[in-house]
Amino acid sequence: MGIKILIVDDHSILREGLRLLFENQPDLKVVAEAENGRTAVELAKKHSPDIIVLDVSMPDMNGIEATRLITQDNPYSKVIGLSVHINKEHIVGMFKAGASGYLLKNCNWEEVIKAVHSVMENRLYLSSGINDLIIKDYMELLEKQNTSAYSTLSDRECEVLQLLAEGKSCKDIAAILNLSSKTVDVFRYKIMKKLGLYSIAELTKYAVREGLTSVEA
Repeated sequence: MGIKILIVDDHSILREGLRLLFENQPDLKVVAEAENGRTAVELAKKHSPDIIVLDVSMPDMNGIEATRLITQDNPYSKVIGLSVHINKEHIVGMFKAGASGYLLKNCNWEEVIKAVHSVMENRLYLSSGINDLIIKDYMELLEKQNTSAYSTLSDRECEVLQLLAEGKSCKDIAAILNLSSKTVDVFRYKIMKKLGLYSIAELTKYAVREGLTSVEA
């Protein structure tokens, strides 16, 4: 069957372009597409793709959080992040979440194919526009100085924070995460207390700054 690929991006035109690129390769097969991270997690469970080409900044669930969940449930699936910017926080976040590659969206098609084959050979791949020494140094710095308030949030609190920042009500979040509204209220209170932020506007700005969402306050 060849290499099975899942494409994840909230822009349909990019998904279409990637699908055409992959389907022109004899050893690659697109098994599914998703427009957000939450759907990507479900499709990864369903199809067990070899490669997941995934946008870093998406609504509902960002690429970092989706990557963490996907690689946790599908350890043999390789994730390649896509981004329009060289953002240290995003790059480090993706690799710490379990990604195997990181591409800039302005790279050429040949590099996309090269990245797919590289990660299939269990090698990490960084887009040619990224200096791997910067990534290495930054990850070492994070390990030594991991004092950010963000690091104190649990995985569920990070999910709730993103959804709050994207304007969803506690009732909406409860439905999305299969929780009670009261439980979501408790999470919101804990998040605000840990971060020292006590308004949705402040939480939104913080979430954007930490790369949890692309929504602007």
